[in-house]
Amino acid sequence: MANLGLLYARAALSGFARRGEELPEGERSARVLVDREHLAEYARVCGFRRRDELPVTYPHVLAFALQVDLMTARGFPFPLPGLVHVANRVTQTRPLLVGEPLELRVRLEELRAHERGRQFDAVTTAEVDGERVWVDVSTYLRRVAGGGGARSGGVLEPPEPNAVWRVPGDVGRRYAAVSGDRNPIHLFGLAARAFGFRRAIAHGMWTKARCVAALEGRIGGAQVVDARFKTPLGLPARAEFSARPTAEGWRFAVWSGGRPVLEGSVSG
Repeated sequence: MANLGLLYARAALSGFARRGEELPEGERSARVLVDREHLAEYARVCGFRRRDELPVTYPHVLAFALQVDLMTARGFPFPLPGLVHVANRVTQTRPLLVGEPLELRVRLEELRAHERGRQFDAVTTAEVDGERVWVDVSTYLRRVAGGGGARSGGVLEPPEPNAVWRVPGDVGRRYAAVSGDRNPIHLFGLAARAFGFRRAIAHGMWTKARCVAALEGRIGGAQVVDARFKTPLGLPARAEFSARPTAEGWRFAVWSGGRPVLEGSVSG
């Protein structure tokens, strides 16, 4: 697995010189065996119970270094600090167990126009004994000057919450320690302000994982979990979580300060 410290250094040294119109070809891969202590810490940070079945969001953090390796490679067109994670969709065909070695592969796809800039997908797959059992599609946006604002429409009032979460100010640092995602906007307020945020903000994938943990025991092992990240969750935070059953599974949302943070669904 690539060394994240070296990759971040590479991103810092080469970021402002990056230009291009295409994503680099090829993929990154690694064979991973889950470390139980790492899994236990991930469960503590995100609210999952400790068990032998992996949380559906957990392989994302195992493959994160592979994503960063591709997004700091020669030919990648954007500086890493300018990317915004706007959506994530995980499809899992069966439960994944702690003792199963995972063959992880990551590639970048579909560079395309967006009303606020350009976006692309980082596609991660996990195989067990040659069988593809898990696919993660993370959509990233590179904003450009003069891009439009957020789309209008959608839900204007927050749904009735099922729970209110008190999110501590250090959750960004705790999730960074377990995920490897040490983007400064998640760590300290002063660093976040340098990038235009008033406070440090929670990782989108922490917020999604926290939602899945809240539904633990009510969703099956074969599932599709889709999430769209709407606005940053400033830390510390009072967040309202809501979940409603549907014919396909569940719809869930997180609001904070009268604004939508995340909207998602589970189907199986």
